[in-house]
Amino acid sequence: MSMNIGSPEEDGSESPMTEINTTPLVDVMLVLLIIFLITVPVVIQTVALKLPEVTNLPTTTKPENVLISVDANCDTYWGQTLVASKSELLDRSVAALKAEIARQEALGGKIELPEAHIRGDRNMEYRCVGGVIYTLQRAGFLKIGFISNPIAGEVQR
Repeated sequence: MSMNIGSPEEDGSESPMTEINTTPLVDVMLVLLIIFLITVPVVIQTVALKLPEVTNLPTTTKPENVLISVDANCDTYWGQTLVASKSELLDRSVAALKAEIARQEALGGKIELPEAHIRGDRNMEYRCVGGVIYTLQRAGFLKIGFISNPIAGEVQR
């Protein structure tokens, strides 16, 4: 590898080279430009979806539906009664499902499982509701919904 120090001056002394070789810089920039041109269309690909329109319909509360409330301290309530542990919630859920199935079998006809409606405090951690959902699924609830308040003044379509 050689190095160009500069051209000799008229008096015979050599001065340092002050020019910068930009060819490697241009080569690197062109390679990066080609890489970005190839990868950007891959990253920006989207799938055409028809998303559902959200409407806020009032929930029809049936007497057999279970209402669970979770406050900001992760305390779980069955209706208005505090549930001490997840095992107690599981026991109550299983008992409620068995009682409702027995009631519907006695009436004869199609058996419709009750729904579980969860009301969660705005300031609670997600793990609180996640544990309740998991417990209700273990008990056998197939339909679990969330109760929320619509924003005041929001136009519903």
